[in-house]
Amino acid sequence: MQRRFRRLLAAVATAGAVAMTAPTAVAAPQAVEPLARPAFKLPFDCNQTWRGSNWDGHSPAHSIDWNHYDANGTPDDFQRRVFASAGGTVLSSHYSTTTGYGHTIVIGHGDGWQTRYAHLYDREVQVGDKVTVGQLIGRVGASSATYELSPHLHYEQIHNGAVVVATLQGLSYPDFTVRYQKSSNRCG
Repeated sequence: MQRRFRRLLAAVATAGAVAMTAPTAVAAPQAVEPLARPAFKLPFDCNQTWRGSNWDGHSPAHSIDWNHYDANGTPDDFQRRVFASAGGTVLSSHYSTTTGYGHTIVIGHGDGWQTRYAHLYDREVQVGDKVTVGQLIGRVGASSATYELSPHLHYEQIHNGAVVVATLQGLSYPDFTVRYQKSSNRCG
């Protein structure tokens, strides 16, 4: 009797397994919309006003050089703090001797989006670090192994490997743009 009961339980279990693996209707795959550009903020402290310059011949095209000026119009950006303009993962944190970037940080933001911060005085993050928007990542410098520079932050927005026209806090920086913009990063 016990043997028959075990066979009956095995048959029920097998029938149940078959019922669970029987084919079911599968929904048609849906088109996946690409993620939108992250809501990039200026990589500077709340309410600081910086001059963004995207000039003819700037390499690579679409990159922006950022400078800060004191009340008298004198540049005073050396060693000012630089913050992540969007959250993500640090993909690169290094000193380049071949590109002219000097101390450089690249942050990946997902869906092919990255930001590059170059000519830094120092780097506060390492490869693999997770960063949030507004997190300190470095300080403005003049580092470059190939050029003599005045202090400024070289900034790029990159999508799928290509530097694209940057948009920060809703304002676009097409080529040949010079604009003063106030940062809303770290404002609350």
